[in-house]
Amino acid sequence: MERVIGILGGMGPLATAELFRRIVEKTPAKRDQEHPRIIIYNDPKIPDRTAFILGKGEDPRPALVEGARKLESWGADFIIMPCNTAHFFAEDIRRAIKVPLVSMVDATAERIAGMGLKKVGLLATDGTIKGLVYHRSLLRRGIGIAVPDEEDQELVMKAIYDGVKAGNLELGRRLLLGVAERLQLRVDGIIAGCTEVSVALRPGDLTVPLIDPLDVIAEKAVRLALGIEDF
Repeated sequence: MERVIGILGGMGPLATAELFRRIVEKTPAKRDQEHPRIIIYNDPKIPDRTAFILGKGEDPRPALVEGARKLESWGADFIIMPCNTAHFFAEDIRRAIKVPLVSMVDATAERIAGMGLKKVGLLATDGTIKGLVYHRSLLRRGIGIAVPDEEDQELVMKAIYDGVKAGNLELGRRLLLGVAERLQLRVDGIIAGCTEVSVALRPGDLTVPLIDPLDVIAEKAVRLALGIEDF
């Protein structure tokens, strides 16, 4: 049985496009017709999730729920989200729909547990907030998490906003590599908690594994869509 993938995206558009690309790449298809059907709801106007969590912005939950309901009504058999921080509101979304919301965070935690890692670092914008999102899932599996110190976190923000997002990949890569090299001394692996991190860094850059949640959820989505794996 083939299932239709629904992508609740727009947070940000680069992550949504990158997730679509990786799903296509990971599908073992020789013809166009062998690829799974994918429905994308790309809404970059969804209010900032981190700002709301910090009490400084509009509630994103109504927009997230609206997007999930639209995907469900359009025929999606399950939904995935490329935005890490949106998973903070996963239970609110699940209560509003009948189809499964497959968590990228939980899938990544499962992958890390399967690798036998005991403590991982997180490289991302707003690392403390995203750390909270991952902490709950990792803790259930007995895995610890670390984020860069305050000075290094500022470098991560600069690398992503002044580097990768601004088109200066060389600057972004250089800054992120420096932070990652220091962070890897405290952990067994590092999570690329933003699309920009996975674009700038490569698995062979570090002495510890670099875990990319977009890769993990893309692989899982393909397996679910093709009926290789069940919920």
